[in-house]
Amino acid sequence: MADLGAIAAALIDGKHETVSELVRAALDEGVAAEVILEEGLIAGMKVVGERFRDNIIFVPEVLVAARAMKAGLAHLEPIFAACGIEPVGRLVIGTVKGDIHDIGKNLVGMMMRGAGFEVIDLGVNTSLQKFIAAIEEHKPHLLGMSALLTTTMPQMKKNIDELREKGYLEHMKVMVGGAPVGREWAAKIGADGYGKDASEAVQVGLALLEQVKAGLPAP
Repeated sequence: MADLGAIAAALIDGKHETVSELVRAALDEGVAAEVILEEGLIAGMKVVGERFRDNIIFVPEVLVAARAMKAGLAHLEPIFAACGIEPVGRLVIGTVKGDIHDIGKNLVGMMMRGAGFEVIDLGVNTSLQKFIAAIEEHKPHLLGMSALLTTTMPQMKKNIDELREKGYLEHMKVMVGGAPVGREWAAKIGADGYGKDASEAVQVGLALLEQVKAGLPAP
């Protein structure tokens, strides 16, 4: 019988080739893809997120674990698509216009995928028009915006104001993050949530998702 704990352990250690081999072997043994995802990949990324939160590991270790997660997902995603399995929610994420930093954004995107979200990553230097196009195409539950430069933080407010004026925020919540961003800034610009790191962003995202699905107003 496939050892799903071994998948989680290999992911935590960032051994992407091992994760790929173990996931493939588990599928060949008849283990359901959703079981492999939940008890192998997500279980491993949960530990990674906790260790990152507690400063036991740092960005380089999280990045290699994220690569291992991606290697495992490569075998599972086609199965989910063929079976029509729906993600728990959809997230559009991007670094705002004028900012080309993406390490934090990438970590959040990978952790959100691990939590079961479909993630549409728009990359860096993302214009408001590009965010709007993605919102109209994908109808996300959540929008995530990142900024590392203090000079690009005001772009978050401009985007939120415009999205609210155009009615896009009636059925969607906005999360913000980045090194200079804090809860006070998030509240000031009208964002619905803030995560100080990728692990907290997942917790905030899941809570906001429940609000969207319940049709609750922004806090």
